[in-house]
Parts: sequence; C-alpha cells; structure tokens
Amino acid sequence: MTASLEKNGLKVLVIDDSSTIRRSAEIFLSQAGYQVILAEDGFDALAKINDHHPALIFCDILMPRLDGYQTCALIKKSTKFHTTPVIMLSSKDGLFDRARGAMVGSDEYLTKPFTKDSLLKTVREHTANAISK
Repeated sequence: MTASLEKNGLKVLVIDDSSTIRRSAEIFLSQAGYQVILAEDGFDALAKINDHHPALIFCDILMPRLDGYQTCALIKKSTKFHTTPVIMLSSKDGLFDRARGAMVGSDEYLTKPFTKDSLLKTVREHTANAISK
C-alpha cells in the first residue's frame, strides 16, 4: 500500500511567511502522501481553511498582518474548525512562547528548523483519528 493511500490524501495547511519554510514543509509532507495547502499569513490562511478544510494546520508565530497567536485563536474560536489541530511553528523555544501558544489553543509547539521526521511524527500523532474515520 502506498503512503498516499494510507493517509487518504489528508490535507495539511502550512502557514508561514518564509517561502523556504513553506517549501521545506511542502516537500516533506507531499513525499509522505499528504495534500499540502500553503498560506503566507493568517489572513490568507483563514480563507484557505474555509475552502479546503485541512485535517491539521502548522502555523508560524511571527508573521505580518495577523500573527500566529491571533490566527490560532481565530481558528479555535470558530465553531467549524475549533477541533482542527493547530501546531505552532517558531524559531523561539522559550517557555513564554510555548505558554502563549497553549493559551490560544494550539495543540503542540514545533521549533524551527524542523526535521522531516519531527514534522511527519507530529502530523501522524495529530491526525490518527482522521485516518481511522
């Protein structure tokens, strides 16, 4: 069975203002059989979430216009998407940043630069229920 069949083409949204981070995540996730949607900032992401209904969202913290904390809070306040796992992405690994992420409802905190293994492990852990549905 191929990876894409096992994952049923689950959609993963990656929100990051860095094209390098978006591209890295897209390569890692696509190779593993996930369908990848990319967004450059929170506003772009909110429109795409509504259109694509991703199974999981990776969200950078430091972005222009709408930062990751605000974006995560809006997703978690939404009646339609409040159960969608949101994983914060940040180059900052401080306790304050992790706590603030948890306060706005993030499900996990991944430090950049991430590895292919850490990214895929996080997706597997948070989408296990979506695959078994």
